[in-house]
This record gives sequence, structure tokens and C-alpha cells, in this order.
Amino acid sequence: MRTNSHRFLSELTPEEITEAEVTVTDSVAAATTTLTTQSTSLPFLPRPQYLDGSLPGDVGFDPFNFAKSPESLLNFREAEVKHARLAMLAAAGWPLSEVFDKKIAAVLGMAPILGDDDRVPSVLNGGLGKISPAYWVGCIGVAALIDIMGTLRSKSDNYAPGDYGLRLGYPTKPEDQMWMQTAEIKNGRLAMIAVFGFAIQEFVSKVGVVDETPLFFYPIAEVMRNYANSGYIQ
Repeated sequence: MRTNSHRFLSELTPEEITEAEVTVTDSVAAATTTLTTQSTSLPFLPRPQYLDGSLPGDVGFDPFNFAKSPESLLNFREAEVKHARLAMLAAAGWPLSEVFDKKIAAVLGMAPILGDDDRVPSVLNGGLGKISPAYWVGCIGVAALIDIMGTLRSKSDNYAPGDYGLRLGYPTKPEDQMWMQTAEIKNGRLAMIAVFGFAIQEFVSKVGVVDETPLFFYPIAEVMRNYANSGYIQ
């Protein structure tokens, strides 16, 4: 026999249906509130006060509460975007330089920047003395110009962190803009981790990133041939 706790919807009165709908709605609202009050990235911590999900890529990660105000939050996001973009350039440029530096130097009749171990010059690898001072002056000049441009644009209304006015291929719909900004910051965060990994890997192994993982940078046939000639595969 079926009990009253297990009844079909058709057997309920209108008053009972209304009461059930209210109960379900309240339960969903309570669950949503519980989820949004906790950090997405660190569910065991409460969501930081100013990380309300309005910024692209916001996953509630600020365990030390560096953002003390909306203004400081935007300053941190500005710095994050700049580091993310620089890291994306570095994550591509690091292995590409190990692949092409000596080839380009040979064509131009110049001394290669890479050492005999084919590692990129860095703080940990050494070799920064090979870089021309003019290059560093140029880098500082370009960085200063970009920073001044960003500072001037930040005084305008509706300024978003990292917005330098470049609109080539930029979507017009707000939801598409949010998607693109989220993609940029996520790829930038991954690039920052990657560059850090490159530096540590080369410092520890004393082998270039490209030589450590040639499958990502050379034709598969060439890699297999080199492995066979070196006795790595029989």
C-alpha cells in the first residue's frame, strides 16, 4: 500500500502544490546563498568581500585578503593582467628562442645568445651578460610608454584593468567581452606558472626546455630518429 509520503502530483491539492513550490524555491535559494558565500577556488574559506564575481576570471582567490577596497582590487587586477600578458609572451618566446636562436644567428653572421647547453639566458641559468644594454633600454622604454598609456586611460570613465584601447577582433557584445577577458586572464595565469616551471626545470636539470621535451617542438620523425641514433629506443 502506498503511504501519504509517496503521492503522485495529480493527487495533491492546489494548496499542497503551492506549499511544495515555496519549499523548493526556498531550498534552492538557501543552497545558492551557501555556494556564493564560499570561495570557488578555496571552498573551505569564505569568499573575499570584494571578489563578487564581477571581474573576469574571479574564483574568489584572495586567502590573505590583500584587496582591502574596490580600488585596491582593481590595482591588483591591473598588475595581474600586465604580468599575465608578459608571461604569455615569455611562455612562447622562451622555447622559440631555444629552437631558432642559433639558426638566426648563423644566417645573420652573429654570435648566438644561447650557451653550449642550449639554455635561455636567465637569472638562474646565467648568461644575461650576453644581452646588449641597448636591448634592456629599449624594453624599459617600451614598458614605460605602455604604463603611461594605461595610467592616462585609467582616468577615463568605464575603464577596465588592462584596457589600452586595442579593439582588433574584440567582440561588441558584453557577454562575449566577458568570455574573452576571462580567457585572457586564465591563459595568462597558466603562462605565469609555465614560465616559472621553465626556469626551475632548466636550473635543476641543466637541460633546455626544448631538449627536455622535443616532442612539442620538433617533427615527430626527427625526434624518433634522434632517439634511435642515441640508443634511447631500440
